[in-house]
Amino acid sequence: MTQGAHGIPARRTVLGAAGAAVLGASTVLPTGTGAAQAAEAAGATEAEGKSKGHGFRSLPVPTVIAHRGASGYRPEHTLGSYQLALDLGAHVIEQDLVPTKDGHLVCRHENDITGTTDVADHPEFASRRTTKSVDGASLTGWFTEDFTLAELKTLRAKERIPGTRQENTLYDGRWQIPTFEEVLRWAEREGRRRGHPVWLHVETKHPTYFRSLGLGLEEPLARLLRRYGRHRADSPTFLQSFEPTSMRRMAQLVSTPRVVLLWTPDDRPWDFREAGDPRTVADLITPEGLSWIASFAQGIGPLLDLVIPKDAAGRLGTPTTLVRDAHAKGLILHPYTHRNENSFLPADFRRGTDPAAYGDSFGALRKYLATGIDGIFSDNPDTALLAAADFSDELTGRRRTS
Repeated sequence: MTQGAHGIPARRTVLGAAGAAVLGASTVLPTGTGAAQAAEAAGATEAEGKSKGHGFRSLPVPTVIAHRGASGYRPEHTLGSYQLALDLGAHVIEQDLVPTKDGHLVCRHENDITGTTDVADHPEFASRRTTKSVDGASLTGWFTEDFTLAELKTLRAKERIPGTRQENTLYDGRWQIPTFEEVLRWAEREGRRRGHPVWLHVETKHPTYFRSLGLGLEEPLARLLRRYGRHRADSPTFLQSFEPTSMRRMAQLVSTPRVVLLWTPDDRPWDFREAGDPRTVADLITPEGLSWIASFAQGIGPLLDLVIPKDAAGRLGTPTTLVRDAHAKGLILHPYTHRNENSFLPADFRRGTDPAAYGDSFGALRKYLATGIDGIFSDNPDTALLAAADFSDELTGRRRTS
């Protein structure tokens, strides 16, 4: 779901035996491992969350959203990544949707599949390599909209950043590109097995671009949501997009809760650019802008820097008023993206000089959670779950002593 380009350094073990636990797709974790503690922490907050009512208000707070699945440990947007995230205890699992040439919705972070599949190893598709402009960016590679679903199913998923996530390459070729309908069926099976619904967080990627190609995302997404009973206001699903008009369109099609994603203050959503709307993210995070979002959405997904900006040295500064202002409009906040590596942590929480090493991820999470955000996207849901449990324990302790 991340807007813009990001590299993710190599994964390093941070939770002791949890690092070994993630080697299996559906591992039963022994008591005492970090991942098992994270799963227990998820269960411990569930009872409190259920007291808040139905739908998304019943989720534990803070809610841990597995960013593209457990993408810190598996190639992103694969059934293996989603399954591991669920097994680790994540409250919600994210999918990004792009279309095929014949109109099927598949789960990829981008429509450019050059780095996330073995398409370059298929000589029969060599002629499909091309250069396109997607939301103003020139990209050269292979794109989902140039393949039928049957053709895409001949490809295998692989780790997007093999130089920095070397351990994930162990799983290269293990999984196909999943369709969103396959994910919905997987969620139904897992929900029956576990006795409670599996929550999804579903993003429409580049909706204006795809609509210009005659491959609108919203209508086929709405049909699938209706088919699988996820079209109601209390459905275990969030919809999200960096393009507010995509969520406005979805609001006309289904009642599923909606979230507007927000990038840097100077960013102008692509649908605004195409429509000549001069507003930027800076305009959308004002009380007036948040009121407008609240007219068709239930939440926002801001970049973490919009919650706590960094100074020139990359250290966390003073939190903004965004949490307070959004809550005043009845909006929940699911900011993005937490990762364990030094490269992605604020400078004051990095440890050592290796950018690929894990830093003080728990310390950074404590700062973000203390702002009152309702949840957080994480590549490492086990870490985020433990941090959320720590934070909840601290809150409980303060209430008892006050």
